[in-house]
Amino acid sequence: MLSCRPPPTRPEHHWHGERVLAVLAPGQGAQKPGMLTEWLELPGAESFFRWAGAIADADLLTLGTTGDAEAIKDTAVTQPLVVAMSLYVARELGGLPGPVQHAPHAGRDVVIAGHSVGELTAAALAGVLSVEAAIALTAVRGRAMAAACAQTPTGMSAVLGGDPDEVLAAIEKHGLTPANMNGAGQVVAAGALDGLEALKADPPAKARIMPLSVAGAFHTSYMASAREELDGLIGGLRPAEPSRLLLSNADGQAVDTGAAALSRLVSQVTSPVRFDSCLATMRELGVTAVIELPPAGALAGLAKREWKGAGIEILALTGPADLDRARELIDAERGRTEAEHLPDWRVVVSPVRGTVSPAEVAEGTSLPAGTPLGLIRSRREDVHVSAGYDGVLAEWLVHEGDLVDAGDPIARLYPEVSA
Repeated sequence: MLSCRPPPTRPEHHWHGERVLAVLAPGQGAQKPGMLTEWLELPGAESFFRWAGAIADADLLTLGTTGDAEAIKDTAVTQPLVVAMSLYVARELGGLPGPVQHAPHAGRDVVIAGHSVGELTAAALAGVLSVEAAIALTAVRGRAMAAACAQTPTGMSAVLGGDPDEVLAAIEKHGLTPANMNGAGQVVAAGALDGLEALKADPPAKARIMPLSVAGAFHTSYMASAREELDGLIGGLRPAEPSRLLLSNADGQAVDTGAAALSRLVSQVTSPVRFDSCLATMRELGVTAVIELPPAGALAGLAKREWKGAGIEILALTGPADLDRARELIDAERGRTEAEHLPDWRVVVSPVRGTVSPAEVAEGTSLPAGTPLGLIRSRREDVHVSAGYDGVLAEWLVHEGDLVDAGDPIARLYPEVSA
């Protein structure tokens, strides 16, 4: 029986070429007082943040230079501040859509993933949204989530370490939701304040509880009003198709259409962030180098712990002095011909931990996008898995009844190639 764990890395498990670059966009919680100050030394930086602030209807320049920790934790302004900062540095690297050339992401051997609100940054880097649309939508998202937080006192706490099943059981026991599954032994519980206090008083074995300085229970049903507000806006947007491989926090799988990307940006407001699945997919795709955009550090730390010993270079862009090394990594990635960038396979991964029941589909079958590939029975629910793109089922990587973790590969598909 084939193992349900990620198979050993073999040459055919990589895209053609020796280098695969991942670009990570951080989310709320990564901000720090004065985080813009050093970057303002670069030409055009001050103008960019004044322009971004005008779009977001917030003084991002002041918040990012003289705002204290209390000022920049306000959800309504933190989210556009973080996204604008990431997009500015991406511009410095030549990676914004529009009149600026897509230099860092010119090849197919680039994977883009954001964490929570960082998914709006990622959508812009993948060409789905314009910079203006990404900042404007982020500002609306931040204000709507701040309003939702004000309706009911809620919060979030990080659970560090412990047995994964025991951690999830403890979170459920206290009426909380695992809002962020970040990988590297980190789960964020969210919900009512009394439930969080009970979890802190009675933590799972070998786990540490760290309350987070946030306004409410993000990525849970408490954010329903914010999701509804965003849902009423996206019909007015005209997203482009992703021009680079864009991973989703929903399940770590690639998003193939602009419409799907927008839909997931809305649904993720009330859905758990599965960054662990994104990390698993990047590892399976053979990522060799990672750049985390500012305000950097948190995602780079997760990746280093999750991929310890894998020999993957992980660069957190903490200041302008890091730009030269980032450009070297970008140059190494884009130094190939377009033909070398075409992927020869794609992997379908499990979105949750549970027992797998594969669909009765024979290897070698041509599958249209949306074809059901099976069911994952977890402790909490049954989750259906389907093909996210047209392809040929090359190989099942699991059998009936196998236990899989979130991010474990289930099947390998080869994309359909036009004659």
